[in-house]
Amino acid sequence: MNMFDLQVPFFKPLWRRVAVAGIACGWALIELTRGEVFWAILFGASGIYCVYQFFVVFDPKEDDEDTK
Repeated sequence: MNMFDLQVPFFKPLWRRVAVAGIACGWALIELTRGEVFWAILFGASGIYCVYQFFVVFDPKEDDEDTK
């Protein structure tokens, strides 16, 4: 399993995907308003990556238990 693989069944519920992406993007805005550009870029990039993975190319793999 890849550390950055977000295509897992845990993220099937929409609220989890919205929460993770929203928290990352929101924290980037908080850091930006405080003048911490490095952290704003770091969290902004992770938020954008989450949005892309969760809402553009989302196709979760099935668990072994679900396929039995």
